[in-house]
Amino acid sequence: MKVLVTGGAGYIGSVTAARLIEAGHCVTVLDDLSTGHEDAVPAGARFVRGRVHDAAELLGAELSSFDGAVHLAAASLVAESVENPGKYQENNVVGSDRLIDALARAGVGRIVFSSTAAVYGEPERVPIDEDAPCRPVNPYGESKLAIDRLLDDIAVRSGLATVSLRYFNVAGAYAGLGERHRQESHLIPIALQAALGQREEMVIFGEDYPTPDGTCVRDYIHVADIAAAHLLALEHARAGAHLICNLGNGSGYSVREVLATVEQVTERALKVRVAGRRAGDPAVLVASATRARRELGWAPERPELSVMVADAWELVAAGGDR
Repeated sequence: MKVLVTGGAGYIGSVTAARLIEAGHCVTVLDDLSTGHEDAVPAGARFVRGRVHDAAELLGAELSSFDGAVHLAAASLVAESVENPGKYQENNVVGSDRLIDALARAGVGRIVFSSTAAVYGEPERVPIDEDAPCRPVNPYGESKLAIDRLLDDIAVRSGLATVSLRYFNVAGAYAGLGERHRQESHLIPIALQAALGQREEMVIFGEDYPTPDGTCVRDYIHVADIAAAHLLALEHARAGAHLICNLGNGSGYSVREVLATVEQVTERALKVRVAGRRAGDPAVLVASATRARRELGWAPERPELSVMVADAWELVAAGGDR
């Protein structure tokens, strides 16, 4: 297939592009480099710099030659979305609306979208399945849910085959590609920075949750497994339907378990300080990925937290993400 990957210079996008190329697909990456890095675009992919808002103008008549699109480009910082919700409306919702419309008009038959567990908000039960109520508690989650609904509509109106993949916590590295955020907000890379001495301490926000050790529990999934799900989604997308699948391991690790794993893998002790809870942090977020297994034939191949941490550590300890 000829596939357009938006956000393909970012963390998940670059790994997804790399795995598409490995599978023999022809890949074009569209990224404005606002958070991505041009040197993360895999060898063998064509790179076009620009916003998803302008895909029709940037790609012109070529847009109609794509068999499918994987849409990962987005602003994705929860705290920033609360401070600047307009940015998330413009970047994520408006940009995606224009991209999806352009793809539909060009006759691109398949769209796989990078959604998020943030659409669920505070869960009523865990593990969370796709029938759980969607009540996002921040503009980031609201923006992703709005795009899921756009895809619902476009699948019915235009007969497109669309899939939304709702990730939980992504970790690890693959083929020299890893997390390299200008503003890091994820626990594992922050802990690895502390192991490298780039941060003075680790802060645990709350240790009085109703969990075995009192700290929040989250579902972690290897970035290579996330990328594999995108390839399967392209293959299994059905015309006129919008399939929504959660991606997770179905089990969780607490903050303290993550920090202990980082210490074990890096063989370095972390200085840890406990602070109060952060507003809006649920005690447990764990996915049910039963639908992804059933509909896509997908299952994580690297479910162990120690593997995710070791892969990420190998990369950052070597001094880069390539």
